[in-house]
Amino acid sequence: MAALNNEIKAFIVQSLACFDSPSQVATAVKDGFGVIVSRQHVEAHDPTRKSSKGLAKRWVTLFEDTRSGFRSEMVKEPIANRSMRLRALGRMLEEAEARGHLVLAMKIMEQAAKECGDIYTNRRVKTEGGNGEPAGRVEVEFVQTTPNE
Repeated sequence: MAALNNEIKAFIVQSLACFDSPSQVATAVKDGFGVIVSRQHVEAHDPTRKSSKGLAKRWVTLFEDTRSGFRSEMVKEPIANRSMRLRALGRMLEEAEARGHLVLAMKIMEQAAKECGDIYTNRRVKTEGGNGEPAGRVEVEFVQTTPNE
């Protein structure tokens, strides 16, 4: 087993708390820190597993705090949650850039911008005074036209 410093251990614990798989975390540690760790070594930092019996209390506390914070932002279906989708898009973007797929990377960035919302919405409303005030709510109407119009 590789000796891990506290920064790497914290990264592992927080990633596991955010429901990343041990394989994903092991790959992220290798890419981010240049340290090769096995899936089993990563799994030993997950207090919900039997393999983590000797895990220090500070890591258990960090795990629980991170998980509760992450869950407070999640809904029952993770794919319906914006933060989960943005994390997945971030991983896809890194992979696309690493493989040199710049067009795919641009599409992923566009999707992330759409995911953040309101990127294509005009948030100014014309008022009688002529100055644009930020709109509280903007209604958007989509009109489908035929090619002959």
